[in-house]
Amino acid sequence: MALLILGHPNINDSIANKAIIEEIQRKNSDIEIRNLAELYPDFKINASEEQNCLLLHEIVILQYPLYWYNMPAILKQWFDVVFTHQFAYGSKGDKLKGKKLLASVTVGSLEKEYKPFGKHNFRIAEFFKNIEQTAYFAQMNFLDPMLFHGTSAVDGFTEDEIKERAKIYANRLLIFVEKVSQS
Repeated sequence: MALLILGHPNINDSIANKAIIEEIQRKNSDIEIRNLAELYPDFKINASEEQNCLLLHEIVILQYPLYWYNMPAILKQWFDVVFTHQFAYGSKGDKLKGKKLLASVTVGSLEKEYKPFGKHNFRIAEFFKNIEQTAYFAQMNFLDPMLFHGTSAVDGFTEDEIKERAKIYANRLLIFVEKVSQS
């Protein structure tokens, strides 16, 4: 059904992303999960293996925490190595054409902080323009990102509250992916 590229550099130290992945695995969903940090701790990503995985799925989910308004380095490295000329773009680079790309992102700050007069100067959607353009360039269908805000204990949530909210978010994600796969 779908391929989930887990771009968290250290899932064992995560609260929200770890709970999301555990809930997806618990549901025995048809989502294949590829943990980049586990597969490639040295950042030496196997392009052909990753490309073959992409070819097998119609929906690609990028699951990662927002780090300084961007994706973690290992996920950026994955894009750089896997989305190659004549695979993702170029005169014969149509291998991803028509596939759906979804960013599923955990955000430490609350949603209100990304609105006018919040702590952050930009609306959250602006931080996904690079992924949207990449999808466009690779002839993929970019889906509006799914965001899980308030994943930092700094905002007053306990670890248990974050885990419970992450399970709810994971189930929303699974329902969304099921709907998208049927369209």
